[in-house]
Amino acid sequence: MEKITSVFPMGDKNEAFAKYFIGQSYLNMLSTEQVMIGNVTFEPGCRNNWHIHHAKSGGGQILLVTAGKGYYQEWGKEPRELHPGDVVNIPAEVKHWHGAAPDSWFAHLAVEVPAEGASNEWLEPVSDEEYGKL
Repeated sequence: MEKITSVFPMGDKNEAFAKYFIGQSYLNMLSTEQVMIGNVTFEPGCRNNWHIHHAKSGGGQILLVTAGKGYYQEWGKEPRELHPGDVVNIPAEVKHWHGAAPDSWFAHLAVEVPAEGASNEWLEPVSDEEYGKL
C-alpha cells in the first residue's frame, strides 16, 4: 500500500493522543490561533475512539477530507465512506468516530469550531467487530 500525498505536511506521530487511537496517526497543527486546524493522517486501519465535542454554545468539528479513503460514523447511524473533497459537519454533543479504511491511508483537516466551554470527551474504542463491518 502506498502512502498518500497531500498539499499539507503529514507531521509527526500523534503521540499526545495515541491512547485515543487504534493504529498509528500523525498530526500537523496548521493553525493554533483564532481557529484550530490540524492535518490528521491515519495509516490503513487506524481510527480514533468514539468521542464527543462538548460546548455550552457553538462548537463541534468540521472534517475536510484531503486524501485517501476513510469513514465517519455517528452513534446509532450507518458509517459514511469518505473521499477527497468530502466535508463532514459534526455538531457539538454528537458521539462519533473517524478513521482510515482497512486498506487505505486517509487524511483530513480537522477544524475545531469556536465554542464557549469547549471540551472533548474521549470514550471507548471502536471495536474490531464494529470496524470489521465496514
